[in-house]
Amino acid sequence: MSTSAPSVTDLSPDELRVFVEQAGAELESAHPEEILAWAARTFGSDLVLASSMGDEVLVHMAAKVAPGMEVIFLDTGYHFAETIGTRNYYADFTDIRLRTILPLRTVQQQDDEHGPRLHERDPNLCCALRKVEPLERGLAPYGAWITGMRREDAPTRTDIPVVGWDAKRGKVKLNPLAAWTQEQVDAYVDAEHVVLNPLRQAGYTSIGCAPCTRAVLPGEDARAGRWSGTGKVECGLHI
Repeated sequence: MSTSAPSVTDLSPDELRVFVEQAGAELESAHPEEILAWAARTFGSDLVLASSMGDEVLVHMAAKVAPGMEVIFLDTGYHFAETIGTRNYYADFTDIRLRTILPLRTVQQQDDEHGPRLHERDPNLCCALRKVEPLERGLAPYGAWITGMRREDAPTRTDIPVVGWDAKRGKVKLNPLAAWTQEQVDAYVDAEHVVLNPLRQAGYTSIGCAPCTRAVLPGEDARAGRWSGTGKVECGLHI
């Protein structure tokens, strides 16, 4: 496979984009573990995985094939207790280096400034303050980042590449699970005994902040429980 370079740090931005496009094409049908291993070899300490602990399969894979990988978790202050518990499990019992990123304001400070329940009145602003800004700080030291997005997740994600270019941030963006179906994810979970967020058993197919997430009803889209009834479909991290 030709998806290698003497050192990606020596490439100009234009050369890096070309390299990334080639890698995305050549790795399109690769197993997510292979993509993660390639990313770790290629980008080294310039690589980070951003996890919401709703993408447990990805974190499990990273610990397995790229021990010691750096992982950032955005603690919005609104997470379910089950999500925090899942974070603690992966931080304490798997071979990753997890760093928790906090918003600039506590929930109480945000309430004092913007009024209580901002997530109900202006969910876009709440996400910008508690997710998007912390992510920008968390990603700042790195040139490449990994997400758990899949094309099946939402209509806004149907064309995401397994290896691509994040033009907004000027970074390489990898989506190793992009091409996988839910059936493939479930099969991997069973085969690898992946520890899942307990909310999965309660019907939460997509897990975000507690005030803005509900269980999905039979027949509903997998992300129907996110910002239900608002028309909002993305938090802004991937736009």
